[in-house]
Amino acid sequence: MTVTERHAGTLQGVLLLLPITMAVMGLIVLVPVLPGMMAHFHDVPGVEYLVPLMLTLPALCVAVLSPVAGVVVDFFGRRTTCISALVVYTFVGIMPIFLQSLTAIIISRAVLGAMEALIVISSTTLIGDYFHGREREKWLANQTAVASISSIFLALLGGALGTFGWRGAFAAYGFSIVFAIGLLLWTWEPRRHDEPVAHAAAPDAPFPWATIVPISVLAVFGGTMFFPMQIQVSNMLSDYYAIRSTSALGLFSGLAGLSVAGGTLLYRRFTARLMTPAQLMIAFGLLGLSYILMNHAATPVSFTAWLIINQIGSGMLLPALVVWAMARLPFAVRGRGTGLFMSGWWLGQPLSSQAVAFLRAHNGGNLPATLQMLGIACLVAAAVAAISGRRGSTQTGATGTMPGAH
Repeated sequence: MTVTERHAGTLQGVLLLLPITMAVMGLIVLVPVLPGMMAHFHDVPGVEYLVPLMLTLPALCVAVLSPVAGVVVDFFGRRTTCISALVVYTFVGIMPIFLQSLTAIIISRAVLGAMEALIVISSTTLIGDYFHGREREKWLANQTAVASISSIFLALLGGALGTFGWRGAFAAYGFSIVFAIGLLLWTWEPRRHDEPVAHAAAPDAPFPWATIVPISVLAVFGGTMFFPMQIQVSNMLSDYYAIRSTSALGLFSGLAGLSVAGGTLLYRRFTARLMTPAQLMIAFGLLGLSYILMNHAATPVSFTAWLIINQIGSGMLLPALVVWAMARLPFAVRGRGTGLFMSGWWLGQPLSSQAVAFLRAHNGGNLPATLQMLGIACLVAAAVAAISGRRGSTQTGATGTMPGAH
């Protein structure tokens, strides 16, 4: 069977979903063993800063290096880059089992983050290459669901491996070699001439800066609004509702992850059929409403209800943005465009914690009031999306053309 006769199906879609768990694994799997690492390296100067840096460094590398990763992906090939990065990720990921220096572990984590950037960009770009239309929307939305659900299992895996000592948790990174083997056996390198005519573009087509840069800037804002509750849910429950049991806090974190997955399912079933401004209006509207009402939640039950609504909105937001970006990227520059978008999105993770800290410092440390301020910003974004959608509908109506799905 020649390359031109190949058609991606469920097997390829699943194989391309699995690598997104690498970005989640970089952070989640080590959370249960942080106290053990702190105790082991307690004699190292600045350990209280270095160990948390070790934990978050891969995500920072993804944010900073994604544009570079996009160039690498387009130049060397999406499949080749993904498989190679997964192999390196495997060996670099398990290296801290044997490393004795905290500095050496931090360096290995920086390399791990670079590999994560390549894996995330190449696997996402391959989804854009292999699938089109509704199928592309489905698999890109599934990325968000898989990432959210996998965080629950990876946290449990990290805790289980941590019973063998803090080094044991790093063994989890060895599973990525299985994903590399699967991609090697059942995927192929896409080519520009495989693109449907409606999606094809000239090989020398200019990079769509005017389209992708605004989407990437919006991704920074979206990521900043997406991550606060994933980071602050424990603080809210312990400080304002006196829920301090680690098992209970873990249950709420798991509920948040499942709600994000539920949001992606709702996106696929309902909002994916709408135009992009309508999708963003709904997602930002749910985020804004829930953030505001969290400030007025008198009981843990009411807070939980708004937490679920908030995370459903989050689950709708990311696929809406990534599908929008992918639809505007021709084959030749799809990796670079995906890298620019992902850089914006992942920058939202550190920016969200900084935004919350800044706003809390200016309202007396009141976290619920801070969340309400974020909610107002989200409602403004929802209003802008609504106005943009109405204006776009008016313009297409005036020209007598039908609006596209995105």
